[in-house]
Amino acid sequence: MDSLALGADPEPEPVVDEHSTVTLFVNGEETTLTVDHRATVLETLRESFGLTGAKKGCDHGQCGACTVLVDGRRINSCLLLAVTQDGATITTVEGLADGESLHPVQRAFVERDALQCGFCTPGQICSAVGMLREAADGHPSHVTEPDTAAGRPDAATGAVALDADEIRERMSGNLCRCGAYPRIVEAIEDVIE
Repeated sequence: MDSLALGADPEPEPVVDEHSTVTLFVNGEETTLTVDHRATVLETLRESFGLTGAKKGCDHGQCGACTVLVDGRRINSCLLLAVTQDGATITTVEGLADGESLHPVQRAFVERDALQCGFCTPGQICSAVGMLREAADGHPSHVTEPDTAAGRPDAATGAVALDADEIRERMSGNLCRCGAYPRIVEAIEDVIE
């Protein structure tokens, strides 16, 4: 018979405080810190490092406002637990510039005015940097056509040719509620040229 039905007082479950120490290489700086097992990379970057470029937009990995680079690959930091990233190299929009010199993608976004409110811009920029690397490494997208000259990886470099359709597809995980998409594509095209 169920103990609750008999009127017995259930014993409360103990509160478990789960934390681990991790070492992260954030924007070139090695930092060892203790993180709650439930903390995401996004929360850790914003709360422990004070890096507020990556934004919490949807908190479901659907908008891309939280995009950062982890070991060179773009990821939605709102979905990634910080405790799983021990030893990872994380680059945020704040870490792309070389001192006072903007990263080429950052510079292109400014020159093309590829933003309006700016909320999504850090995620757009990090996604563009990661996307350019993916294409250079020969990773196809949904619209890459292997049997066409435009979609076939370059024989010499292995890179996938990027046209406007290819850029739009590769950037489709990053939403801009203001509708700056045409300028974002133009900015990325400027960096390719």
